Amino acid sequence: MQRIAEFQKVSFEQFKKDFEKNMPQCGGAQEAYNAIKLPQRATAGSAGYDFYAPADIELCAGESVLIPTGIRAKMQPGWVLQIFPRSGLGFKHRVRLDNTVGIIDEDYYGSSNEGHIMVKLSCEAFDGAHTVSVKKGEGFAQGIFVQFGITVDDSASAVRDGGFGSTTK
Repeated sequence: MQRIAEFQKVSFEQFKKDFEKNMPQCGGAQEAYNAIKLPQRATAGSAGYDFYAPADIELCAGESVLIPTGIRAKMQPGWVLQIFPRSGLGFKHRVRLDNTVGIIDEDYYGSSNEGHIMVKLSCEAFDGAHTVSVKKGEGFAQGIFVQFGITVDDSASAVRDGGFGSTTK
């Protein structure tokens, strides 16, 4: 196995801004920040690094939530972090990422938002009465590092500054 990345917490200021904007009902940004766990693999054979909920999350059928993880990933060039929902949430509750697979590029780390990884989940449950609960500190997503290549005639030279949709502006 190659060791190609490092998870870090974003600053409290960045986390608080994103947490209060996207999860105002949860309150307690400082407490949530202090409890952030860096993503970890559950077993030596696991490919995915579990991302943990910064607060209690409850989703009803048809609802979405944008979750600030408090995490950023510093990667070597040529690698990408792909984010997926935990398989149990998808399989049992039809919880999905709104963009199907989150793509965290290696240059996202240096963005003005400190490369803060945000995960938007939606519940596409079977009926309107279905509710999914994820407790603070429980895994809700998993990230897998994947190596990628580029074409021989690639000439990309733009510099990223931002998250969702920033590379097409």
